[in-house]
Amino acid sequence: MISLNLNAVREKQTESDRIAAAMADFWTRPGASFKELPPVRMKPRPARRDWVDPETVLKRRPKSISAADRKALRKMAVSL
Repeated sequence: MISLNLNAVREKQTESDRIAAAMADFWTRPGASFKELPPVRMKPRPARRDWVDPETVLKRRPKSISAADRKALRKMAVSL
């Protein structure tokens, strides 16, 4: 690390020494080990769809029956 502030470098050096001592203490303990895991693979989000083709929307959902058609169907059902 390049720094023009020597006091900050010295302050960080003491913290670095403390962490190094803690790591050395951990590795000297019996049963201290580590397990290397496979890297995490991030799945990118799918591209955002700002525009949807109107034909596609119409194919997905049929148009609902109007009130007049519903009345006509009821009359036909009653006449049977």
